[in-house]
Amino acid sequence: MHQDYMLPPGEPARLRERSTLPTPEDLRKRQGRRLLADLQPGLNELQELMYANRKHALLIVLQGVDTSGKDGAIKHVIRAFNPQGCRITSFKAPTSVELAHDYLWRVHQVVPRKGMVGIFNRSHYEDVLIVRVENLVPPEVWEKRYEHINAFEKLLADNGTIILKFCLHISHDEQHKRLSKRLADPTSHWKFDIADVTARNKWDEYVDAYEAALERCNTPYAPWYIIPADKKWYRNLVISRILKDRLQELEMDWPPLNEAWRGITID
Repeated sequence: MHQDYMLPPGEPARLRERSTLPTPEDLRKRQGRRLLADLQPGLNELQELMYANRKHALLIVLQGVDTSGKDGAIKHVIRAFNPQGCRITSFKAPTSVELAHDYLWRVHQVVPRKGMVGIFNRSHYEDVLIVRVENLVPPEVWEKRYEHINAFEKLLADNGTIILKFCLHISHDEQHKRLSKRLADPTSHWKFDIADVTARNKWDEYVDAYEAALERCNTPYAPWYIIPADKKWYRNLVISRILKDRLQELEMDWPPLNEAWRGITID
C-alpha cells in the first residue's frame, strides 16, 4: 500500500494532475470504515512493540491546505495508539521566544524520543509554505530552508526516527464545500477563520509552494506520501495502512526477559 502513494525521490509532484478521490473506485465508505477498524488492533500492537524495544521513534507529519483533514486524521487514525505513548504538536504562528531562535528550534524540542510517537499538525514545512506565499521572509531566506530541512530530517533518521510525511491532497471544490459547511453549521463556527478564505484566494501559489516542498524535501529516509483526501474515510484508511506497513518493516520482536531475572519465583 505505501508504495502506491509514495512520491519517488526525484519525481515531480504534479499535484494538479493527481486525483483527490479514492482508488480503486469500487471501494465504498462502509467497507473502508470496516477495513480501518480491522487495522487498529494491529497498529496498537506495533506501537507497543516499538515502545517496548525503544530502538526507534515514529514521527508523523501531517500537511495540507486548510480543511484538508489534519485534525480528522489525528482523531480517527491515531486513536489506534495508546495516548501515553504519543505526543501531538500543532504548530501555530511562532511566538516571540521562538522567533528569537532559528526556525527549527521549536520543532527539534518536540520530536519524539525512542519508543514514542510524535504527530505534527502542520510542521517545519510551514517555513517553506506560508512563509513563502505570504512573503514573510525574503526569498533568499526561505530558499535555503529546503536544504536545512533535509539535513534536520537526516539527523533524526540517523538517530532511529521513522519519518512519515503525509500531504493531504484535496480539490479546490472540496475545500469550498468544507469551508461553506463551517459557515453554515453553528457547531463548526469555532473552526472558521477568515485567514482560510484569504489563503484560498492564493490557491495556485500554495500549490506551487507545496510542489516545491514535496519535490525538494523528498528523500529515502523521509519520504512524502500524497494522500487523496476528498473522502475522509479513504484518507484515514490509506494513512493507517501506510503506518502499519512501515512499522511492520521494522520486524520488531518482544524484548526477552533480563537474564538476571531468570529463575526468579514470585511468592
